[in-house]
Amino acid sequence: MYVKNIVRFWIEKGVKGFRFDVINLISKAGFEDDFSVDGDGRSFYTDGPRIHEFLQELARDSFAKDKDIITVGEMSSTTMENCYKYAGEKTGELSMVFTFHHLKVDFMGNEKWVLVPTDFMKLKQLIFDWQINMEKNNAWNAVFWCNHDQPRVISRFGSDDKYHKESGKMLATLIHCLRGTPYIYQGEEIGMTNPHFKSIEQYRDVESLNHYQILQDKGMTKEQALMILDVHSRDNSRTPMQWDDSINAGFTTGTPWIQTADNYTKINVKNSLEDKDSIFYYYQKLIQLRKNYDVIAYGDIKPLLCEDKRVFAYERNYKGQKLIVICNFYPTTYEIELPYDLSNYKCILNNYKNEAKAKKIALKPYETLVYCNL
Repeated sequence: MYVKNIVRFWIEKGVKGFRFDVINLISKAGFEDDFSVDGDGRSFYTDGPRIHEFLQELARDSFAKDKDIITVGEMSSTTMENCYKYAGEKTGELSMVFTFHHLKVDFMGNEKWVLVPTDFMKLKQLIFDWQINMEKNNAWNAVFWCNHDQPRVISRFGSDDKYHKESGKMLATLIHCLRGTPYIYQGEEIGMTNPHFKSIEQYRDVESLNHYQILQDKGMTKEQALMILDVHSRDNSRTPMQWDDSINAGFTTGTPWIQTADNYTKINVKNSLEDKDSIFYYYQKLIQLRKNYDVIAYGDIKPLLCEDKRVFAYERNYKGQKLIVICNFYPTTYEIELPYDLSNYKCILNNYKNEAKAKKIALKPYETLVYCNL
């Protein structure tokens, strides 16, 4: 495989981390016509018959020789069972995997170019299923909300405006306290939002441009097609990093390949560093918590309030340390009752000034609370 030579080239230059794009597509099964329900041929090119053989060979002949190297594989339309091998502790393939099932909860099946409400209960189920089953099979997740192919998570699952700061912190907490290695995409740490472009001329992504026309061919108006792009386009995450309130958000004095979001004068790195209560400093606290509390990095996971339709909650356990994470996923106040008392727990992180320790807690909009018993 030529890829082995490429990996070795970069290893010799001192690179210690590798992300492999759609790596589970490198083994092909055949080229027959596809008469399946999907009808797009994915069964012939996804998780192919020799994929684990290829990955083990790649690892053995390159990065596995250095235990300090980490690898992450982006997995397209994969199965959990295959990921037990891709990211298994002793399978000799990859350190961890990116999977995307939890980011299709605002799709209609596999169709993303629609406007449907987020299926929160499906989101809970998918995240917990992957967390629990990967743990049972000694495999490791990469945990994340954002990347270059996804809309900005605050616009997607949080609040662009009224609860921008609160929802950004809640969404960060939910991910960063899970079992797995958390990833932060550029701009996520300051709460960048979708740019809410008003014209198709502002878009650059070929997928978005194509579907703008496809949606009109199906009978939609230009305005309706733009509304769908505003929610789902990959360009939502590809606007320039917002450094300050100068021209082009301080990204360049030239002409950027795509426009900045209009809110760059408010949401930018400069303002975030000056605001001690900013989303940026909250991310720093989350990163420090992982270093201070071994339960976050090494603990098992147990879902809480599984049937609750508004709250995402779980506990982590490791060598006597217990962590409890509570996240109100919605912009309204909501009361919950926990299965145990918190009087002996310390609130180690929250996004409101709240030290509630009763079994019943009235959660504020997008409120998140993290408790630990030690």
